[in-house]
Amino acid sequence: MELFLKIVLVISSLLLMLLVLLHRAKGGGLSSLFGGGVQSSLSGSTVVEKNLDRITVFVCVVWVICILGMGLEIKFTN
Repeated sequence: MELFLKIVLVISSLLLMLLVLLHRAKGGGLSSLFGGGVQSSLSGSTVVEKNLDRITVFVCVVWVICILGMGLEIKFTN
């Protein structure tokens, strides 16, 4: 179980870094390469940005669950 949590943690950490870098800052970001830069003045965010937000939150939740799981495993394995 510990090996599985470590592998998922490494994968989710790398994916989380990539997803955070894809988000648009004030001047635009890498998300504009994938269609995030095309937006009308009426809408606050595009579908690409909303999906990117959802995926980022999901990966972050997986990351937190892995951290908590490893912490509990370390605490109760003696």
